[in-house]
Formats: sequence, structure tokens, C-alpha cells
Amino acid sequence: MIWILLTLVYGLLKGGREIAKKKAMTRNTVMEVLLIYTFVGFLMVVPRVPNAMGLAPKYYGFIAIKSFVIFLAWILSFRALKHLPVSLYGILDLSRVLLATLLGVIVLHEVLRWNQYLGLALVAFGLLSLKFRLFGKKPSAAKALPAPSSSSPATSDPRGPATSSASDSDSGNAGKFIIMAFGSCLLNAVSGLMDKLLMKSINGAQLQFWYMLFLLLFYLIYVLVTRTKISKTIWKNGWVWLLAIMFVIGDAALFAANGISGSRVTVMTLIKQSGCFVTIVGGKFIFHEKDIGYRLFCAAIIFCGILVSVLPLG
Repeated sequence: MIWILLTLVYGLLKGGREIAKKKAMTRNTVMEVLLIYTFVGFLMVVPRVPNAMGLAPKYYGFIAIKSFVIFLAWILSFRALKHLPVSLYGILDLSRVLLATLLGVIVLHEVLRWNQYLGLALVAFGLLSLKFRLFGKKPSAAKALPAPSSSSPATSDPRGPATSSASDSDSGNAGKFIIMAFGSCLLNAVSGLMDKLLMKSINGAQLQFWYMLFLLLFYLIYVLVTRTKISKTIWKNGWVWLLAIMFVIGDAALFAANGISGSRVTVMTLIKQSGCFVTIVGGKFIFHEKDIGYRLFCAAIIFCGILVSVLPLG
């Protein structure tokens, strides 16, 4: 089915975005990347404005709420990704499967088949295996976060200029960044549910244009209120441009999938997590991260859950 393929495109691009985000933040602060990434993405959807008009007033409010949810989710996820290995972050991000499925069942009253219950059980088991290291030797706290070095880039704070990440890495304080990652997953699950609800009444062009416009306004207000400085070097950061391109294409595919009759939030949420393997491969070959084998094992368990959930079984 076409909506499954479109969702898969989104998932793979999403994995690529996590790598691009981390690379972009080696050169600029979190807020610099967020603002310009959103601005470039908005410019790319401006041509869709002729098809974005004619919304009923109430939908502007709903889309603004969705944009604010993503505004918060991105601040949390970018900050977490700045400090955590991209391969680990990609697997933690899979927790949104459980959250979004729960929302789909409670709010949309979607009925899960037996194979989807089995798939969710495998997803939960894979996440628990990662968290509690059920198999193999538990890595030391020093390996939980990237080791600091004199040449490592500054860590950014969305509230202002970049600061050194050494203190966080030295203390092995990965807990707060893992909490941020899970918080982002919850907010993204809420956003995904809103996509499905909104696409029942509006088209993809309307949702994407106004969502991007409101999101850009939220980041501009944040930057102005907090007086965050934006460096001119951000415009030369090619990773930000690549990030925006993948974001716009991925969202267009996802909104189109949501607009197809018969698409299911519970199944789509599972398929979107295919990008996890992109982050693991990127962690290995781009960032040279350790403990990739065990993370790949945990991701494989989760991916089996995804496959079981989307099989056309009764």
C-alpha cells in the first residue's frame, strides 16, 4: 500500500536527519541550528501557499498548538542528541512507538490485532534490553556519553551561547539527556496523533505551510525574548541545509500518508522507526561510536516487532 511506502520514506529520512542534526551542532549552537533549519524549511514550502489557503479559523488554532508541541519537542531532542551518541539516541527514540500506539488506541479507538500486540511486546523488550543491558556486559558510565577532548566542539544550550560539554560528560550524567529524549518522544507522539486528526479535514499543503510558519514564529519569539545571538557562520553550515531538505521531503511524504484513507496511526508509527538503523550505521561509520553491536541487537528486536505489527495477519 502506498501509505506504507510513504511512511517508510519518512522513517529513513528521519534517521538521516538525526545524523545531520548532530553534525550541524558540531559547528553551531542548538538554537542557531533550530532557527535556521526551520527558516530554510519554511522557504521550501512557500511555493505551496496557493494550496494552503481557505482554512476555517479553528484549524489555525489547532495547527498552532501542533507547532508549539513540536517547538518544545525539538528543543528537547536537539539538546539530548547533542550529548548522547546518535546510535543510542536513535534507539531511545523508538519509545514513541509505545506512546503513539497508546494514544491511537485511547483517542482514535483503533483496535489492535494479535500480531500488533506481539509486535509492541517485542518493541518494549528491545527497549528494556537497551536500558537494563539484559544480555552481555554492561558498559561503563564513561562510555554512555561521548568522551570529551580538547578538540571537541562546544555544547550548545538553547537558552544562549554554546558552553563546554565536558562537565556533563565527565560526570557521566546521561540521565537528564535520556529524560529529554523520552520527553521529546512523548511530544512527537502527540504531534503524530494531531496529524492524523487534522488530515481528516485539511490537505497536506495547508498543514505543512501553516505548521512551518507557526513553528518559525515560535523560534523567532524565543530568540528575541532570550536575546540569543545567531552567528553568521550558520549560513555556511551545509548540514543545516541538508537537514531542511530531508525534513521538508519527509514531512510531505508523511502528511500524504496521513491523508490516505485506510492509513493507521498505530501501524504508521511502527514503520517510521525504521530510521533507527540509519542512526546506528551513522554512529558506527560517521561518529565512530562504540557498543554498536549490542545496540544493533536491541534495534533488531524492535525491528522484528515492527515487521510483525505490519504483517497482514488476522
